[in-house]
Amino acid sequence: MATGTPTYFLFIAAVFFVYWAARRPLLLLLAANYFFAARYGWMYLAILPACATVDYFIGRALARRRSRLLIAASVAMNAGAMIASRHTGWAMPLGLSFYTLQSLTYTIDIYRGDIEPAPNLWIYLSAVSFFPTLQAGPITRVADVIRQLQKRAPLSAVEGGRAFFLIGIGVLKKVLIADFLADNLVNRVFDTPNLYSGAEALLAVYGYSLQLYYDFSGYTDIARGAAQLLGIQLPVNFDRPYLSTNLTDFWRRWHISFSNWLRDYLFFSLPGGRTKVMPYLNLVITMVLGGLWHGATWNFAIWGVLHGTALATVRLWWTWRGKPRNLPAWRRALGIVGTYHFVCLTWIFFRAGSVGTALDLLARIGSLTAGFENVTALFPLVLALGFVALWMRHEAIRDRFAASPFYVHAAVLVLIAMAIERWGATASAPFVYSRF
Repeated sequence: MATGTPTYFLFIAAVFFVYWAARRPLLLLLAANYFFAARYGWMYLAILPACATVDYFIGRALARRRSRLLIAASVAMNAGAMIASRHTGWAMPLGLSFYTLQSLTYTIDIYRGDIEPAPNLWIYLSAVSFFPTLQAGPITRVADVIRQLQKRAPLSAVEGGRAFFLIGIGVLKKVLIADFLADNLVNRVFDTPNLYSGAEALLAVYGYSLQLYYDFSGYTDIARGAAQLLGIQLPVNFDRPYLSTNLTDFWRRWHISFSNWLRDYLFFSLPGGRTKVMPYLNLVITMVLGGLWHGATWNFAIWGVLHGTALATVRLWWTWRGKPRNLPAWRRALGIVGTYHFVCLTWIFFRAGSVGTALDLLARIGSLTAGFENVTALFPLVLALGFVALWMRHEAIRDRFAASPFYVHAAVLVLIAMAIERWGATASAPFVYSRF
């Protein structure tokens, strides 16, 4: 039951009506979480409750006495579950990467004295396995979900409208932009780059940058909308990242919940933070580990090294010259263009199946050969639409939509369905980040 499929939306509708009518909504939500996970395999009905129960009792013990042994046990258990779900021969289609990072926020925050343990096991189990975030985030601090479940504020018509807006815009991003770009050039070029001209290879890299953004931000919009229908506010995960003026700015805007996790739970935990040299090295270490979190391959390691080195360089430059403020328009534009193209360079290693394929793609771009025989007429139009949409903010449109009567919501959702049927890709591909 992948996020974004018709089955998923039917599941959301069923959970929505039963959840708000239930006398014991926590048990209903917990059942929905485990039903969602079980659709990927029955083994999750053992793995998720077992890991969560252990973490719950570790959290209670940590609240009484800070113990490095206990927090190490939590880290080892969660890391082990993540590694086992991705790097063993077991058939585990639902990776536990996002679950484990989210789970670790709970025990680490208690260890640091930042939060109190959950009031009971049931609310913790419901929060840590919250199904909208289970497949690919956003990575939410478990304490925030627990707080909202305890409050259980009634869902207003306006909040419901905002939820429908998020779901609708997420589906449009996924099907009309991300899947179209992938199906019409990106996948073919990245699979066999030597069959295409340099110009086509460059277009595919630009296309992948937009595919990845609209695919993942579309997933996040759907997840946030589904959670909001249940009264849970999930964090914003993207803030127009390709308009960043430097790489530090980019990581404040891209996959925000993941970059915040790396900063708060990994970077700040590394030794030597107050020395002159180690903070720069720690940036590289953090990003390399962040790359390897996506997969234990040289491609992701190179991606992490490039980002970590660039982040350290930006920080070193600011230490030497001072952080620039109130940049003139031309310098801001130059920073946006430069940062975007550096990110595109790193996406080549992120997407390519091997280092050799990434180097072949770079060689094709470097050949400067022209030719667009494999580019359909509609591809540049969708690419241009994707770039223009990067500048758009949706808040005003969202609020106007949310304040509209229910029949306007229904009409817009029907129009979205018709647009997908008319112009969408022939078959919706799985979300890119669902494999991580």
